[in-house]
Amino acid sequence: MENYIRFDWAMKRLLRNKANFSVLEGLLTTLLNEKITIQRLLESESNQEDEFDKYNRVDMLAEDSKGELVLIEVQNNNEYAYFQRMLFGASKLVTEYINRGEGYSKVRKVYSINIVYFSLGHGKDYVYHGKTEFRGVHEHDLLDLTPFQKQTFKVDEVSQLYPEYYILKVNDFNKVAKTPLEEWIYYLNTGQISESAQAPGLEAVRERLKLDRMTKDELAAYYRHLDNIVILKDNIFTEREEGRAEGRAEGRAEGKAEGLALGRAEGLQEGILEGQLRQNRENAMKMLNLGIPMETIQSITGLSPQEIDKLKNNNNG
Repeated sequence: MENYIRFDWAMKRLLRNKANFSVLEGLLTTLLNEKITIQRLLESESNQEDEFDKYNRVDMLAEDSKGELVLIEVQNNNEYAYFQRMLFGASKLVTEYINRGEGYSKVRKVYSINIVYFSLGHGKDYVYHGKTEFRGVHEHDLLDLTPFQKQTFKVDEVSQLYPEYYILKVNDFNKVAKTPLEEWIYYLNTGQISESAQAPGLEAVRERLKLDRMTKDELAAYYRHLDNIVILKDNIFTEREEGRAEGRAEGRAEGKAEGLALGRAEGLQEGILEGQLRQNRENAMKMLNLGIPMETIQSITGLSPQEIDKLKNNNNG
C-alpha cells in the first residue's frame, strides 16, 4: 500500500490549485451526500506559510456552484474551546458575506467541516453532524417552513437555512473501511488508501498526492512537518499526564491531612489544577524558546497573554 501526502499539508500547499479541486470536491460530496462542485476558493485568514505554522490550524474557504460557503478546517493540536471557535468561524462567515443593506433572505448557507486530530469532547463516534432545529416545548413537534418559504428559499427544512457543522475525529477511527466516508476517514487518519477504495476524490489523491511526486526539498520539509507534529503532541500528552498524576497525589495528601471528605475532594481538585497549571507554564516556556507565536501558545496551554508575557520577561531576565 502506497503512502500519500497528509491532507493538512496538501490543503496548505497543493489543494488550493484549481487543478486539484477534485480532491476537495470528492471529500465534500462523500460527506454531504450530494454532488459538490467548487466554484472558487476565497481568502482564508490562517493560510500562513510561517515555519512555526505547523502548530497552527489549517483552513480553507470554498464557494460551491450553488453559492454556499464551505469552511474546511484541520486542527492538529488540542484546543479546549474548539466548539466555540467553530461557532465563531461560521458566524463570522454569515456576517461577512452579506452586503450592507441586503435583506436577510441573502444570508449565505455555511458548512463548517472540522477535521480534528485530537480528542474533542466525549463521544463514541468518529463523525458528528450538528444542525439547528426548533422543537415545541409542549408538543415536541418540529417547526417547519411554510410552502411559500420552501418554494422561495428552495429548501425543505428550517435547518437547511442555518450553518451546519461536521466534526471528523479521524484519530478515533480504528476499523476496516467499508463505506466511502470510512475510506476517506482512513486516508485522513493514516495517509494511506486501500487498493479497493472507490470513494469520490480518492482517485485524484492517488494521481496527485503521491509522496514520490514531491521534490527533494519539499519532501524534507514535509517530513519535518510530520516530526514536529509528533514531537509536540507527545510532549503535551506526556506532560499533561505527569501534571495530572502529581495533582492527584497532592490532592490525596491534602485530603488525608484534613481528614474530611470535603477536604479530600477540594484537595484533589486543587492539586490537579495546580499540577496542570505548572505543566502548562513549562510547556509555554518551551514553546517560547522555539519561537512559536503567542496565539498558538495561548490556545494550547490556556494561559492568558499576560501570563505568557510574564514568563517571557522572567526568562529574558
